[in-house]
Amino acid sequence: MVLIDMVKLNERQAFIKRSFDIIFSFLGLLFFGWLILFAWIIASLDTSSNGFFLQWRVGLNGKLFRVIKIKTMISVSGFDSSVTTSKDPRITKIGMFFRKTKVDELPQLWNVILGDMSFVGPRPDVPGFADKLTDNQRGILSLRPGITGPATLKYRNEEELLAQSDNPEEFNKNVIWPDKVKINLSYIMTWSLSKDLIYIFKTVVK
Repeated sequence: MVLIDMVKLNERQAFIKRSFDIIFSFLGLLFFGWLILFAWIIASLDTSSNGFFLQWRVGLNGKLFRVIKIKTMISVSGFDSSVTTSKDPRITKIGMFFRKTKVDELPQLWNVILGDMSFVGPRPDVPGFADKLTDNQRGILSLRPGITGPATLKYRNEEELLAQSDNPEEFNKNVIWPDKVKINLSYIMTWSLSKDLIYIFKTVVK
């Protein structure tokens, strides 16, 4: 078994990773700021509400923070689920485009600058999942959650996969979530900046 205090980056690695995040999230906001503003306006008109979606997520060391994304969903009476599938009736047509192109993720560059997130790492989950982590699994909380990462890339078609399940919430809880935890623990224990660059490249290219 991997010891809990071993599942984390050393000080030098953490410094390199954070420095990279600060520099390139700042450049990203300069380069994509116009697109974020444009997407926010479109989403505001599309959803008849604030085009930014804010939600509490679990971050570094289990601390809660508010993730910022472009809003892609509307409220649907009688439909309430924390799991989103490709057939989710709450997703608008424009919202589906934003999700497929990952434009909805761009505002998280601000989360990266604030120190809530990193470019690469475990995806930040809603409260409830992290509470169930045990023993060495809690090592994934030793790292800032990421916009992308190995688990995100493996399950980039997660919504389509969940749509094929008879019980999406149970499939996510019993199959996808445990696998993501294993992948993210491995990512932390074998971290390198070069691997982060590869994950970012694969995210952008695909």
